[in-house]
Amino acid sequence: MGDVTVLLDRARANDRSAIDALFELLYDDLRRIAHSRLAASGHQTFLNTGALVHEAYLRFQQADRIELNDREHFLAYAASTLRSVVVDFVRKRNADRRGGNMVQITLDTNVADQLVASDDEILQVHEALDELALVDPRLVRVVEMRYFAGLTEDEIAAALDVNERTVRRDWEKARVLLAAILKR
Repeated sequence: MGDVTVLLDRARANDRSAIDALFELLYDDLRRIAHSRLAASGHQTFLNTGALVHEAYLRFQQADRIELNDREHFLAYAASTLRSVVVDFVRKRNADRRGGNMVQITLDTNVADQLVASDDEILQVHEALDELALVDPRLVRVVEMRYFAGLTEDEIAAALDVNERTVRRDWEKARVLLAAILKR
């Protein structure tokens, strides 16, 4: 049995040190995923790869119970966690930018409009994925694993226990549905 499999078994048994060891063992993969996630969103989050991975680690540690069957499930869960970290960061930054609890004063500047639009786009995609989850949760998992984690069709198929052709169809279906949701 491989190191990852043993650690995943321990993590399923709520051994918190197994999560530490998994992160250490798969750190390079997680950095690759975080880097691709940040590259996909441009440099608009002001997060760096290390900060994103470390925040994901903290969320893994806070999770009550995580069902991880294999390396692909771990990476899929990590992709979902990275997505939520970026969305939460953007929401907080938008609240801070708007003054949080301070008195609001509207300024009409082109720079501010451009910054808000990029953050709004991240939140719109997040909300569209939430809406898509109501239609078909597997489509959202495919999008998270492919777009956010950069997993291959083969890795996604293994994680979802489907064939690669199903993953390709799900990806195309998700793209069409997300485009329709975002146009509204």
